[in-house]
Amino acid sequence: MELLSSLDLLRKDRIRTPFNRWVDDLHDICGSFRPSSMDTSLDIHGEARRINACGMEFSHISNDLDRIHRDWDDVRRDAVEQLFLIVQLEGSCGVEHSGRQSALNVGDCILVDSTKPTTFHFHGKYSNHLSLNVPGQLIYFHDSDKLNVARTLEAANPMAVTLRALVAKILSTSESDAQAPDLRQTMLDATRQAFVSDLESLMSFDSLNDLGSSRLQMVDVLIDQHLTRSYLSAKWLAKRIGVSMRVLQLHFQDMGMTCTTLIRDKRLRFAREKIKQLRFQHDAQTIADVAYSVGFNDLSYFNRCFKDLFACTPTDLLRSTDRSLAN
Repeated sequence: MELLSSLDLLRKDRIRTPFNRWVDDLHDICGSFRPSSMDTSLDIHGEARRINACGMEFSHISNDLDRIHRDWDDVRRDAVEQLFLIVQLEGSCGVEHSGRQSALNVGDCILVDSTKPTTFHFHGKYSNHLSLNVPGQLIYFHDSDKLNVARTLEAANPMAVTLRALVAKILSTSESDAQAPDLRQTMLDATRQAFVSDLESLMSFDSLNDLGSSRLQMVDVLIDQHLTRSYLSAKWLAKRIGVSMRVLQLHFQDMGMTCTTLIRDKRLRFAREKIKQLRFQHDAQTIADVAYSVGFNDLSYFNRCFKDLFACTPTDLLRSTDRSLAN
């Protein structure tokens, strides 16, 4: 924690923020989460703010709330799939995510997926954490990687020490620095390596007693692992998890979507992140190349679906400097 302690991140309990403004800031930075306070008429000790450094985005969240919750309705409301690499800076909090319950203490790290319900418990006690916001597919898109989301790395774990050191380095590095691209890639690689696991362990959480929930989680992992493959389809997924197409459709019906829609939207979100990266690259890759690389065969269909989901065309995104389009 020594490197992070040297930055302007600690003792944010000295800052007082009106409850409604704090909630608005959180929504602007992290998406649809529902904060609950012991008393909403009182100011919150802490703040929710965005930090941009080295071409990466962080959320710096401090508060003394009761809890912050995100359910399936909130997940569907957001059009962004992100992973949050959280480093606990001060205080502690409890985390419920992907069927696991964890306690974060100072220096601990955890990986949280925005596409899954999550609850952070504070019980009115001050907590301060830093979150690196990473587009999910930049971490998931490796055939050999099976991420153990919701795994907690205790402060003394060598990988937690490495992650904190990299975060500190990134926070003190300008995006224009010649080393910034390599540093960003090192951060992504280290995060992936820190939370890699076997698929079997991902599917064996004791708390996943509900068969439907377990199957949906298996489907979610399989989609992320095979996202750009031409064979990925609802039929292929049903066969992989050993159910009929009808059973798979019923599982998704309970979530208010279809398996095909989930695959399409994940591909679109991956494409959006790749298009955003084109603005920092100088190769000859085009939007069409991106569309085909993430699994679309029809460019017109890709453009139409992209605009429907993100309210802008791929070309608009590539040319835009407006954060409302770029985020």
